[in-house]
Amino acid sequence: MAASALLTAFADKALTGDPESLAAARAALTAALGEAAMIDAAAVIAGFDGITRIADATGIPLEPPKAEAVADLRATLQLDRFLDAKS
Repeated sequence: MAASALLTAFADKALTGDPESLAAARAALTAALGEAAMIDAAAVIAGFDGITRIADATGIPLEPPKAEAVADLRATLQLDRFLDAKS
């Protein structure tokens, strides 16, 4: 499998929450590219997650297409009730 496909699979599995499929993707990536590459890929995934959390915490608005894509989820979770929250 090409490195790009392994990296994509690893990123996809990291976001699914399924430990077994993540472990398989991690093992495949490590076997093909080495442990250092797997750790680098995991760090990039974690970094993007952190950047998103920082943006959310500072109140940066979602881009319109993203806001539209998650409108039902936001309503279900009642996330908009936090928009006016003060710390």
